[in-house]
Amino acid sequence: MKGNNFHVQMVVSLTPMVKALLIANGAIWLAAVVVLQGFILKNNMLFNIFGLAPGNFIESFQVWQPLTYMFLHSSSVWHLLFNGLIIWFIGAELEKIWGPREFLKYYLTCGVGAGLLFVAVIYSAVALFGLSPQFLYVPTIGASGAVFGLLVAYGVLFAEREIYFMMLFPMKAKHFILILAGVEFFTLLTAGFGGAVNNTAHLGGFIIGLFYLLSKKHIHKFRQRKWLKKPGERKLKLVVDNDNKSKKDNKPTFH
Repeated sequence: MKGNNFHVQMVVSLTPMVKALLIANGAIWLAAVVVLQGFILKNNMLFNIFGLAPGNFIESFQVWQPLTYMFLHSSSVWHLLFNGLIIWFIGAELEKIWGPREFLKYYLTCGVGAGLLFVAVIYSAVALFGLSPQFLYVPTIGASGAVFGLLVAYGVLFAEREIYFMMLFPMKAKHFILILAGVEFFTLLTAGFGGAVNNTAHLGGFIIGLFYLLSKKHIHKFRQRKWLKKPGERKLKLVVDNDNKSKKDNKPTFH
């Protein structure tokens, strides 16, 4: 593919809901995390209140945390940038298919669902496997649970599309997503819950997204390339594009 044509193919348009999510994440990061928490408060107060700490969520009834943790990122710009790029590149394609409202519904379902699943796993590990109770009070922050939900949707919808793993190795999207899930799973087995990356929430977003799609009975409808709906009822429309054969130490767990 020559010059200008290649450039056009590489441009991903910025859809309305994706744009709103990027602005919200960026504004909260700059105003709340960098300025307020980093320069004025000089502590992790915002992470402790609005991040997702299983113990605070359950015992202190901080019920907003499974939603608000998705809009916080670490002071490192790379955490925000990585999630933002995936929301843009992957989310924009999904929003074009589903529309802004249904895209946001799916995004929030995956993010909140990943957070709730993480809470359940941590409590189970403390009760059944002797995990230290301090992990109940370590806040998790970041949009990666929702991001992994977007990734699994992309792997289902564009299963045969060819992408480049590490920008070098071509593979089908469905294989890339499976490899990514496998890496997260084996990392969790080896690193446990003590690392700086919350692999549990990553896998939670993957699982919630997959169950969401299956619950809508999308798989056989993908093959039919149409979405059946009752008169007057709006449904989540999915289209397959296979034309391209394409601790109370308050140290947050970033994901």
